[in-house]
Amino acid sequence: MAAVAVPGLDPVRLTLPQEESPALRVVGVIDTQGRHWEVLQARTDEEWDLLESEAQVLRRIGRAVDDGRASFDVARPAGSLHQDGVRIQVRSHVEGRPVDAAALHPGPGLSAGLGRALGELHELSTSVISEAGMPVYDADDVRDRWLAVLDDAAATGKVPSALLSRWEQALEDTALWRFKPTVVHGDLAEENILTAGGAVVAVRGLNQAHVGDPAEDMAWIYSTAPVDCLESIESAYDMARSEGVDKHLRDRAELVSEMSLARWLLHGIDSGRQEVIDDAVSMLADLAEQVGREPLVAPHSPRLAPVPGERRRSGPRAVTREVDMMPVEDEEPFPVPPPFPFPLRLAPRPADSPDGA
Repeated sequence: MAAVAVPGLDPVRLTLPQEESPALRVVGVIDTQGRHWEVLQARTDEEWDLLESEAQVLRRIGRAVDDGRASFDVARPAGSLHQDGVRIQVRSHVEGRPVDAAALHPGPGLSAGLGRALGELHELSTSVISEAGMPVYDADDVRDRWLAVLDDAAATGKVPSALLSRWEQALEDTALWRFKPTVVHGDLAEENILTAGGAVVAVRGLNQAHVGDPAEDMAWIYSTAPVDCLESIESAYDMARSEGVDKHLRDRAELVSEMSLARWLLHGIDSGRQEVIDDAVSMLADLAEQVGREPLVAPHSPRLAPVPGERRRSGPRAVTREVDMMPVEDEEPFPVPPPFPFPLRLAPRPADSPDGA
């Protein structure tokens, strides 16, 4: 069927990858010209829709790669077929080895390459996502989605109150939520970042891509990369971005990482999987013990002004409250919460200069 989906593709043997799940089957194919393809067979309507949307994203990112706007490659969709209830999509196979985050070293090598690749991804036009029909969230949408997670997590009665207060305070800090939405990978993991020759050569697994908060991707970096590599990653990331340094990127990444435990808890409850619930409750307890009652974001300067019309979530499960005051400016040095090993391992960053530079 791959030969029907892609004219000129004449398969001669199967190869890796060979992967199978209830929703998707992936088979590697070598053709008579020695080209390596991946044939993806969707087994559910939802998976087929994801494949089709991801293919649109891959085509657009592929054009950006060809134009020199990204140094990494992506799989190139070559054709698809929907016939007699069978739905397949054929893509080029991207070569490379999954990055070993634990083996990263500081400096201009792979650590910097990882930061550069992620910065380039976040720098792509958001039309890459919107024109493919993938989700688009502005800063308010992102904040509201986390507020909904907070409300649902609070309603379970299984999240330590200190964590709920910590997250609520961060969500109410409007300074954190002044960011420009970017293309977000949405499912960063070692197997989705391919390397060769000490460089990042390809990115894959883009079926959760969307426009939103770049901190969602950076949360994986901060929780996975060795602490002594973070400066190299961040420097290369910042150089690849045209918007300048996002002063609260780490703060939001830390919040994303912590609240992902709440989402894991909610997933366990929704799916009725007690082992997931127990796992999430245990990790939340560990986190609460580590952070104590320290705020996620240190208090701002006391120069305050009223904020009219601050949103308040309604409903019986709401735990947020109105914010009456906020800093007029964010120019004072901004201390970073002390590093902790789980779920993030943040290295102390230099304090902001007094003029906010």
